[in-house]
Amino acid sequence: MGIKFDDATKTWSAYFSKRHPVTKMPKTYKKTGLKSKAEAVKAEREMVIRMSDHFHQKIVPLWSKLLTDYFISIDEKNELMKSTVYNREKVLRFHTLPAWDAKRVDQITTPDIHKLLNERLGQNAEAHKKFFIKCLKGVFQYAVEEGILLRNPTPLIKFKVNDKIKAVLNEEQIITLLRRSQELDWHWYPHYAVALYTGMRNGELYALTWDKVNLEQRQILVNCSWSSKDGYKSTKSGDDRLVEIPKPLLPVLNELKLQSAGNNFVLPRLSKWDKGDQARELRFILKSLGLPEIRFHDLRASWATLLLGKGVAPSKVMSMGGWRDMDTMMIYMRKAGINIKDATACLDDMQTHGVNSAQIINFSKL
Repeated sequence: MGIKFDDATKTWSAYFSKRHPVTKMPKTYKKTGLKSKAEAVKAEREMVIRMSDHFHQKIVPLWSKLLTDYFISIDEKNELMKSTVYNREKVLRFHTLPAWDAKRVDQITTPDIHKLLNERLGQNAEAHKKFFIKCLKGVFQYAVEEGILLRNPTPLIKFKVNDKIKAVLNEEQIITLLRRSQELDWHWYPHYAVALYTGMRNGELYALTWDKVNLEQRQILVNCSWSSKDGYKSTKSGDDRLVEIPKPLLPVLNELKLQSAGNNFVLPRLSKWDKGDQARELRFILKSLGLPEIRFHDLRASWATLLLGKGVAPSKVMSMGGWRDMDTMMIYMRKAGINIKDATACLDDMQTHGVNSAQIINFSKL
C-alpha cells in the first residue's frame, strides 16, 4: 500500500494490495494520473475501504446464501429425516427471507432476531416460536463452525409452552365410533380399530406388514414408519417396540388377514390415505356421529388416556406407545385423572350432609 510520485509524468499514483484471508490470492487496486499528493492519499484510503468491502462480500455470504449452504450440508450429512429438514427450511425461509434476504450474515444482530420474532411470529403459538428459534440457532451455529461468524447471535429465550390437555375420545365415544363405523361399512373402520387398540402412529400403521404381527402371541412389532417425504424409515424414536394386541382387536385382524389375498400390508391401501387426508376423513365421520372432532393423531392419545384411566402402569403405556420421556405421558395422566385419583379419600369419613333440620321450639306453649 502507498502513494508514489512519477517524475516523468509529474503525477501521483496510489495503490493498495492485500491477500485473500482464506485463499491467500493477492488482490491489487491502483490509480494513476493523480494531480496532487492529497488526491493520492485520498485515493489510497478509498482503496482500503473498497478492498475491505470486496473481501467481506467474498467471505461473508448473504443470509439467503447461508441458508442454501446450510441445508446442503445437512443433506450431505444425512443425519436428519427429510421431513424434518423440509419443515425447518420451510419455516426459516418463510419468516426470515422477507427481512434478511439482502443482509450479510454478520449484519444480523440479536436485536434483529428479537424484532423478527415480534413482527413475524408475534401471533404464533409459543411452541412454534420455540421451534423457529431452535432452527435459527442451528443455522448461525453452522456459520460459526465455518468461520463466518465469531459468535452465535441467537438469543437465549425461555418460552412458556403450555401443557394443554389434548382432545381425546373417552371409552364410550371410542365404542360409538367403532361400532357405528362398522355398521355403516365405513372403509376407514379397520384403520380406526387398529389405531385405537394399539396406539400406533399414522406412519406406523401405513408401514405395518403381516410379518410383524403375531396373532398367536398377540403381539405387534413396530419397527418401521412411513412419510411422504422420507418414504419408509425407522420409528420416530428410532427404537423398535412391541405392542400387545387386545382381544377385541383379534377378530378385526383375523378378518383383514383373510381378505389380504397375499397383500403384505395389514391395512387396506386407500387413495385418500396415500394423499394424507386421514384427518379430514376422521373429522367427517366424527361430525356426522356427533362426536368431538379430533385429529387422526389424537386416536393415539385416546388410547393412552384410556389405558391410564383403567390403571395400566404409565411405564407400560410409554413402552408400547414409544415415548421416551414423561412429559407427554404426564399430559395424558392429567387427562385421565391419574394424578388426582384418591386425593380426597381422607375426607370420606366426614359426614356433613343429611342432618335433620333444626326445629323451632315455641316456649309460650310450655
